[in-house]
Amino acid sequence: MSLSDPGESIMAGSVNRRWVVKQRPQGLLRPGDLALVEGAVPEPADGEFVVRVTHLAFDPAQLYGISFDSYRPAIPIGDVVDSFAAGEVVQSRNARFPVGMKVQGSFGWQDYCLVADSSEVTALRSESPVKALNVLGLTGLTAYFGMTEIARPGKGDIVVVSGAAGATGSIAGQIAKIAGARVIGIAGGPEKCRWVTEVAGFDACIDYKAQDIGERLAALAPDGVNIVFENVGGAVLDASLAHLAIGARIALCGGISSYVPSEGAPPAGIQNYMQLGLRRASMTGFLVFDYADRFEDAFATLGRWLDDGTIVSVEDVQQGLEQAPETLNRIYRGQNFGKQLLAL
Repeated sequence: MSLSDPGESIMAGSVNRRWVVKQRPQGLLRPGDLALVEGAVPEPADGEFVVRVTHLAFDPAQLYGISFDSYRPAIPIGDVVDSFAAGEVVQSRNARFPVGMKVQGSFGWQDYCLVADSSEVTALRSESPVKALNVLGLTGLTAYFGMTEIARPGKGDIVVVSGAAGATGSIAGQIAKIAGARVIGIAGGPEKCRWVTEVAGFDACIDYKAQDIGERLAALAPDGVNIVFENVGGAVLDASLAHLAIGARIALCGGISSYVPSEGAPPAGIQNYMQLGLRRASMTGFLVFDYADRFEDAFATLGRWLDDGTIVSVEDVQQGLEQAPETLNRIYRGQNFGKQLLAL
């Protein structure tokens, strides 16, 4: 097992670029919110190792975490922007993580990450970093537990998935199909809707940019919707609430429409919340970390489905660390198709 000599660093002379929080954003990321700074590559102490980051994963909650406190405190001013990522160990004083090992973990927006606590770092779960950060990362886990534990679809259920062409929604809908449900996606634009039905295998997809969601739901599910897997919130959720079946279940995975207020305006609220009472329905929020003790079992199932083609995925890979802020903004502009990633 090769451990680099701490006195003769193989990274001598290398530069570590890091995106750090400079001020709290007021909406999408703008110049001045973050700063790209340079410094030396950190040296590992006993038990530590250095990862050269090769791919960054992006999700809507990242902007939330930069901007303000949520289920965890906002990233402190001056700290590196947090992000799950894939990379390769390039210097190590930890026998479990030798030089050359491909790994995934929370490494942040930077070229090199010094890992002191390896408890949440694992070997790369796929030969493909993009698959490892999508289906075999937090995205896949969120879809898996949200659908199997909260939504719990069964044969014949009608399931609506908003953000259906997104990373989490596309996987969640396919898991509902595996359970025997009829799945209706909501996505933006004809290209995304075609992928949702023709590749991901949803039964139908509503183009919210060109169609009235309520009218289409009334036509596609005249007896009501049994399950809603919600990623958008606002008007999209409100339309689904108006078409619930008796005893419907809503898995509240996310609400990207409310994360970034438009020009300081408050996020759109919902008007049809009383349908929860009238239809004897329930709406339950969840965090994927609640199921941490079951991650490995979920990864085993997701990996099997991915390998045998039961589920498919799509990744949108941008290039270059300097593009990280705009890569995150792409999600909020609806420019990404599938899991948003960045190759360094």
